[in-house]
Amino acid sequence: MVGVTDGDAQYLVAVCGLPGVGKSTVAEYVTEQVDGTRLRTDVIRKELFDEPTYSESETNRVYEELHDRTRDRLEHGDSVVLDATFANSRHREPLGAIARDYDAELRLIQVVCDDAAVERRIARRDDISDADVEVYRQFKELFDPVNGDAVTVDNSGSLDDTREQVDALF
Repeated sequence: MVGVTDGDAQYLVAVCGLPGVGKSTVAEYVTEQVDGTRLRTDVIRKELFDEPTYSESETNRVYEELHDRTRDRLEHGDSVVLDATFANSRHREPLGAIARDYDAELRLIQVVCDDAAVERRIARRDDISDADVEVYRQFKELFDPVNGDAVTVDNSGSLDDTREQVDALF
């Protein structure tokens, strides 16, 4: 199903959720489906800050840069997949306007996963994210509800189960 865009369709897909639920797994697969460019806040943060503090001002800067890079890629005709927690709804709010400005189809996907699976996955992962189990628990308390036309992908099961859910969306 790779490259489902028909040449005219352009997507802006935001993959959000708590740390460790499998956002990057879902975002990577979605990127293949829409033949797009994936932008990760984890990567942007490390590019902008040598020693990230995860302060509110730093996080706001990371999302500003994410939005700027999104506009740039959409301007060049790419579909874009955003791989970010989006815990604060104010970081999600600009996405509708950005998608409209570039006539891109906006899709918001919230990835969820049961607690036990998240904790196992965080313990064994080796990637750019700094989030550990304690960060996951903190974000659980702070995560703003995802409203509107968001769809949920449950990543508690197998990779094949998760991919089937994504396939149904595209």
